[in-house]
Amino acid sequence: MLQQQLELTNEQTSPLFRIMYIQNVNEPHRRQFENNICAFHIGKGFILSVAHNIKAEAQIFKSIEDSIFNANILPFLNQDQINFFNQCYPLDTTTGKRYANITDQNHFQIVIETLKQINFDTRWLTFNKQKIATPHLIIQFQNNQFYNDESITGHFNSNLRFQEPSINKTTFLVEVELVEAFFQEDIALYRIVNTHQDIIHKLPTIEVDFSILPDDFPNYYCLQSSPNGYLGRLVNKAQIEGYLDHHGTFMDRIGGNYTFEGLRYLIKGYFRFGSSGAPYVFYDHDNKQFKVNAIQSEACPIQLSINNNRDGNFQYVNALASPLSIIKDRLNHYLNSSIV
Repeated sequence: MLQQQLELTNEQTSPLFRIMYIQNVNEPHRRQFENNICAFHIGKGFILSVAHNIKAEAQIFKSIEDSIFNANILPFLNQDQINFFNQCYPLDTTTGKRYANITDQNHFQIVIETLKQINFDTRWLTFNKQKIATPHLIIQFQNNQFYNDESITGHFNSNLRFQEPSINKTTFLVEVELVEAFFQEDIALYRIVNTHQDIIHKLPTIEVDFSILPDDFPNYYCLQSSPNGYLGRLVNKAQIEGYLDHHGTFMDRIGGNYTFEGLRYLIKGYFRFGSSGAPYVFYDHDNKQFKVNAIQSEACPIQLSINNNRDGNFQYVNALASPLSIIKDRLNHYLNSSIV
């Protein structure tokens, strides 16, 4: 099993990736990476992550199509605001887009507050639909080849492959689209698109197991980003400590608040903030492979009293994980109807 554990963390064999929403993906000098989240490949180009980050607000955009700007922003501004926004987002007639030209930090805040006042939707869900930002897998290697395969590396155009000397990595971008967001369960299903099939076939996968595991289940692990940042991977022991019929609220001022509901594992074991979307895996001794059983959803705070004061005294010693069994039928619908 040790060898398989090490393979979970190796850049050549790990099914763990990150999804980021990228603005201006085909314009390297203007490209912006945001909304970083864990994700993993379950086969056929399908990627699982969490859903709660999709409805988070970006608050501001780095660029926008002129048609969206004219239809959804300018009509709701007074003349002074129109002049200000035209100054902050001048039009590039070559691309038909307006790009942020904001150097004063106070102006950033004015733009953010004005967009809120006119109720302009800056959620990543909407940015995705409007192609303001598109989600991509971020795949990185220490050498300059995609999984040490020169022929497959050639399938990437120069905008989707670039060196990052500061981190000693070559980064490859693989576009994904949101297939369905299961908001109550806090799970999102993506699919790789606009990508050569050889690239999809090369990506490591992890098989899904839909069992509900007992709380004394051995060899249970969380596969997540390494503690000091988003580069690297960590596989660490985890323990199912209990079960919840969960009910929580996610604040969404644009589309209306919604609830997290349904079965969850209460997990004890290390998890880092920023590990949402990380898979919980176990070792199948019969088949000699790791399988994914649940996905990291939320931190679980326990409030303590310090000097008889409870305000702000939160200790995060547990996590909540969504068993994949709660979307079994819906997930199998996509997996069984797709051929790659």
